[in-house]
Amino acid sequence: MPATPIRRIAHLDMDAFYASVELLRYPQLKGLPMVIGGGRRSADHALRQHFADVAEADIPVDAFPRLRDYAGRGVITTATYAARQFGVGSAMGLMKAAQLCPDAILLPVDFDAYRRCSRAFKAVITEIAPVMEDRGIDEVYIDFTEVPGGQREGGRVLARLIQKGIFEATGLTCSIGVAPNKLLAKMASEFHKPNGIAIVHEDDLQRLIWPLPCRKINGIGPKTGQKLEALGIHTIGDLAAQPLDMLLEHFGQSQGQWLHEAAWGRDDRPVQTHSEPVSMSRETTFERNLHPVRDRAELSTLFARLAEQVAADLQRKGYWGRTVAVKLRFDDFRIVTRHHSLPAPVDQAADILRAAREALKRAPLGRPLRLLGVRVDGLRRKDQPWPEGAGGSAPATAAEAGQGQLF
Repeated sequence: MPATPIRRIAHLDMDAFYASVELLRYPQLKGLPMVIGGGRRSADHALRQHFADVAEADIPVDAFPRLRDYAGRGVITTATYAARQFGVGSAMGLMKAAQLCPDAILLPVDFDAYRRCSRAFKAVITEIAPVMEDRGIDEVYIDFTEVPGGQREGGRVLARLIQKGIFEATGLTCSIGVAPNKLLAKMASEFHKPNGIAIVHEDDLQRLIWPLPCRKINGIGPKTGQKLEALGIHTIGDLAAQPLDMLLEHFGQSQGQWLHEAAWGRDDRPVQTHSEPVSMSRETTFERNLHPVRDRAELSTLFARLAEQVAADLQRKGYWGRTVAVKLRFDDFRIVTRHHSLPAPVDQAADILRAAREALKRAPLGRPLRLLGVRVDGLRRKDQPWPEGAGGSAPATAAEAGQGQLF
């Protein structure tokens, strides 16, 4: 009787994905500091018009917009490795990034192109290893356990095959970590970026994992990291050395137990080939701060548009939900979220807008805003019944949706 194969799980992360896609059409920018963020601007339109008859790969480098000329409230979506050397990174304000790397080339986000490339690289993977869990536009988990080559050299042979297939199909590179579970595979995929492969076995825990900072564990955020530091726990090895009782005392039953298991590299989560979304949202960052009173008309228009966009997403994908949330980011970068739960599911823009304005009633609105967002939580497919007693909602009219609110 053949032996049961050893569990081998891979985490695949595309290398600087958005930037790499842009470099496919602008290869002349390779190796240069480049950031991607915000929508298409007048400078981008001017570039396209001026070089309308020139191949994209032949546009002179000096013609591209530079970060130093940017003015607005946009944030960086991603940056090339050359730009990251200056301290520039994802989610940083473009104005702040301009101070660190003023000569960086600035390109707008092109989600249509990124989605096309995302579908292409995932199609390559599923042709080779069909048990794949989609974790976003640029990363996946893959179960190597039963796949031919998935056990050879700890999974390295299959990882090489996938890397080669993706590069031949898309021109893009990726980094892959292979380990006994998702937790360790996620960490391993960062070991040899870009275009690297890292293999972790169970007996590699002390040598490869324990010397790492605790924050390298996916799920330990800034607050937990600071609390661990305050307790003198700096590395994953330090965390593994703590008595379970101590972790339960400081972090509670659920999180304390999870921290203990994670430090010892234990994770039995399966690779899921399908997962339902739990929420859908849209948000916008303003080019200038908007005041809830003085800019009420503009905010009202944006608020309604966000509700319409979320509704369109829900209807297109066949979902509805019963909790609507509003997200606000103020001029001091403080973020506030407020929720409003409904007696019945909704997917219409007017219903979402009415609930969002109910949530807004409980938000402080004394400071200018940088960002506004609308989200619908608690999603369920329309072909699945809701719990007994959840009837249909009476649709709101546009007038009803706007009664008695600031915007």
